[in-house]
Amino acid sequence: MWQRKEISVDMADQILIPVLPWLIGGGLLIGGAAIVGWVFTTWLRIRHGYPLDGMWGQAVYPKKNEEAMERVKLLSQENAQLRAELGSMKDRLANVERIVTDGGYSLTHEIESLRKPTN
Repeated sequence: MWQRKEISVDMADQILIPVLPWLIGGGLLIGGAAIVGWVFTTWLRIRHGYPLDGMWGQAVYPKKNEEAMERVKLLSQENAQLRAELGSMKDRLANVERIVTDGGYSLTHEIESLRKPTN
């Protein structure tokens, strides 16, 4: 059924040995490109102020200085003010919707239109 062909040393010398430098060089090139890409990505993160991540995603050197803490505090206060303003705007909008959809509102408009003199 199956005939086993034995590869002779001469065939290995003819097939594998001539392309071996290209295989090794390609592997080294891919490995080097991966390392350069990792270094470049880390440099970009440092340059733009992103915290560096460890192996499991945790921050290696988290920033916790006074300026950052003050900024978080100010942003939290502003967020609370904006939420309060949004709540009051929702209440006002609900009142306007109630007035406009009220049946008496359209009746008032009809009466006022009849009071105006037509020329």
